[in-house]
Amino acid sequence: MKEDILEKGAIIQRDRQTFAVAPHIPGGFISVMEFRKLVDTAEKYNAAALKMTSGQRIAVIGLKEDELDAFWNDSERSIGYAIGLCVRMVKFCPGTTYCRHGKQDAMAVGAELDRRHHGRALSAKFKIGVAGCEYACNAPLFKEVGLVGLPDGWQVSIGGTCGAKPRFGDIVTQKLQDHEAIEITGKIIHWFGSGGFKPKVRMGRLIDEIGLDKVKTAIGI
Repeated sequence: MKEDILEKGAIIQRDRQTFAVAPHIPGGFISVMEFRKLVDTAEKYNAAALKMTSGQRIAVIGLKEDELDAFWNDSERSIGYAIGLCVRMVKFCPGTTYCRHGKQDAMAVGAELDRRHHGRALSAKFKIGVAGCEYACNAPLFKEVGLVGLPDGWQVSIGGTCGAKPRFGDIVTQKLQDHEAIEITGKIIHWFGSGGFKPKVRMGRLIDEIGLDKVKTAIGI
């Protein structure tokens, strides 16, 4: 029976014969020409559908296994990691670039975090959300690291999880400048990646087991 093909970012579909892939589109922002290229390539390989996902991705559904390599080559896009034990695509909003509610530059900070960490192998899946204002439309409090832009700087939370057992992230620091928020996120990922934790144990569960104060001390917050 066919299974997911992690190295090709391919997720087996309900028919157990075809796959879906999610090209890397940081923050969900894509130019008209890039989007046209993606659509044309999906059509070339007879994709069943394109799906706008909640993770700011465009899933291309219904690809044959023997055409996956050709699809990636022709689309000229890299894999957007939607599966596997790694840092997933960073989810960020328009922030002060486009949104009238934006308080902080979510696009710049989110794109830099994505550039630095997307696809990094870890012991469990790891999500990052960056919201440019207190409305937090992309739910950063339900991510392993959540950044919320407030008038006086960035608020950072850790340990959030959605899914079957949702958990709000714990707010650990506030009033950070862009470079400070980027730096602390890197420290959190380094701690989680070098801790030797059991596979598939999410950060929120670790915080509940170890205690928030010990985690903050280990990270250096």
